[in-house]
Amino acid sequence: MYWWRPRYSHYYRKIINLKTVLITGASAGIGYELAKIFAENNFKLILAARREDRLKEIQTQIGSGRCEILTYDLSDIKSPQEIYNVIKQKNIQVDVLVNNAGVGDYGLFHELQLEKQLQMIDLNIRSLTELTYLFGKDMVTRKSGKILNVASTAAFQPGPLMSVYYATKHFVLAFSEGLYNEWSELGVTVTTLCPGPTASEFQAQAKMQKSKLVSTMKLPSAKEVAELGFKATMSGKRLAIHGFFNKLMIFSVRFAPRALILKVVRAIQDPK
Repeated sequence: MYWWRPRYSHYYRKIINLKTVLITGASAGIGYELAKIFAENNFKLILAARREDRLKEIQTQIGSGRCEILTYDLSDIKSPQEIYNVIKQKNIQVDVLVNNAGVGDYGLFHELQLEKQLQMIDLNIRSLTELTYLFGKDMVTRKSGKILNVASTAAFQPGPLMSVYYATKHFVLAFSEGLYNEWSELGVTVTTLCPGPTASEFQAQAKMQKSKLVSTMKLPSAKEVAELGFKATMSGKRLAIHGFFNKLMIFSVRFAPRALILKVVRAIQDPK
């Protein structure tokens, strides 16, 4: 007996031709919660991530007949094309693509490892762009499909102490909104999910536990953020921002002087 229950069925019934979802970064956090929600709504799942053991656990929970796993490190520039080739060889149509895989790093840029910064660019930007191109082109050809690209509230301003991460998320937002405009009239919607700090493994992985941004706030759960992302994707929305505070912050950024924004972001990013 599996752990899902049908939810959001009113969204699903509106788009009955969506049957298979590919989710990257599905082994934990928002990606894992999205996998559960899509399973609850009768999608077949293809889950891609680095941690094979974790993917196998999820596959067991959902059932192997409903869930396929692909073990790839998406910071490897060969991975997106290999994932696409494997899925095409299996003659599987991806109806929804979720580009959730991403990584961050915390600290002064010159004190961080250059290799990790370049891997971050390859993962957060290059792999997302390539997967969107490969699967998105198929969707445009058949005039049907949905893409969810996970960005961040970091996309709306520069980010001292996480300069590369913030810049990559700005790319994701700008890229996705451009495609939303290009592809909506061709039957394909591109939704950008912009969560703020979220309770997940991300903070530990990015080594930012001491940042005031995460150490002094009550963080929303990955499940809450995933639910918003799913609803927005199924509704074909351009943008989904989680939480009133995050929406207020993004609105205020539009009018505040750039120099002030830098000082504020630095202040909340500094260690407590």
